[in-house]
Amino acid sequence: MKLVLFGATGMVGSRIATEASARGHQVLAVSRSGQSPVPGVTATAADATDPAQVAEVARGADAVASACVPPRDGSDPRGAFLALNEALVAGVRAAGVGRLLVVGGAGGLEVAPGQALSDQPGFPEAYLPEAHAHRDVLAYYRSLDDGLDWTYVSPAAEIAPGTRTGRFRVGGDRFMTDDQGRSFISAEDYAVAFVDELERHEHPRARMSVAY
Repeated sequence: MKLVLFGATGMVGSRIATEASARGHQVLAVSRSGQSPVPGVTATAADATDPAQVAEVARGADAVASACVPPRDGSDPRGAFLALNEALVAGVRAAGVGRLLVVGGAGGLEVAPGQALSDQPGFPEAYLPEAHAHRDVLAYYRSLDDGLDWTYVSPAAEIAPGTRTGRFRVGGDRFMTDDQGRSFISAEDYAVAFVDELERHEHPRARMSVAY
């Protein structure tokens, strides 16, 4: 399968590139720098906020994936991150690619029906802007009615470099914790789940979540 991966040089994107390439998929790693995050993976430079550039690099792909993150420059990231995803969708459509997988956030996961994690007392204030940006983006994908096959993949509340075990739980909209009440996933196992979804296509036009 040919996968065009935006945001490929970040913590999560580089691990998705590693996992997909190890399984024999043809990965085109896209970033503004044009650097390859993985030896042997082809890389190119393009701007995910430019639909024409997205279309140019995505044309001919079986699927496009985005591991782009909201801006972390101290400004409100909501408008910029939504615009990036709108540009990404426009470029994917123009390229004629029907499938898009998106690295999401955990803040919008539900601790109870209709109650998001990021709305709960004690949610770290520093992470609220990014959580709100991700929630806006998920709402945008859910509003699409043109048949674009998207999947939004939420990690656990904590995601960090770690070990690839291949053992984790996959859920939907509900926030998941382990027996000690911790919500965690290694970036390596998140990438396993992400590429599993690429191959198995079990969550079309839906959010899925991953945690231990």
